[in-house]
Amino acid sequence: MNPKLDKYENEIEKNISQYKPVSAKKRALIEGIIDKANEKKSISLRLRSNDLEQLKRRADIEGLPYQTLLSSIVHKFVTDQLVDKRSIVKSMEILRTS
Repeated sequence: MNPKLDKYENEIEKNISQYKPVSAKKRALIEGIIDKANEKKSISLRLRSNDLEQLKRRADIEGLPYQTLLSSIVHKFVTDQLVDKRSIVKSMEILRTS
């Protein structure tokens, strides 16, 4: 199987000869940092009953557990990847009228 690479990955592949391996110690340090960044923590969260029920319905439609959907929403929010549909529609209307 030949995986499809994105633009960034293709650039890495193209310049692979310029990269040098790191020491085992440095690799372990880097992997530790990555593991720590990906570590999951349990939290307690109070939500409105209606919001939780709607979240569960949306998760069911998407075919995933509601905790996974909630985690994804939070991740997209903190990494500025969550898109507000109203803002996009408003921007499109502005562009159309100019």
